[in-house]
Amino acid sequence: MAWKVEIDPRQCIASGSCAAIAPDLFTVDGAHARPLKEHIEEDERALDAADLCPALAITVHDGEGGVIGPRP
Repeated sequence: MAWKVEIDPRQCIASGSCAAIAPDLFTVDGAHARPLKEHIEEDERALDAADLCPALAITVHDGEGGVIGPRP
């Protein structure tokens, strides 16, 4: 089941931690990071990136729309 990955540009500080964790899932373009694809196959690294984002700008949704990342 595909996951949806979002980065809130109002919160993102372009630290690059997401791109360092998963360079095939995230990139940093100037002042903000962005997912390379809006929908991805289940990938634990997306959850790790959401957990480790210093600005808590990354949200990962499961295939049913529920928020699964960042994890509590």
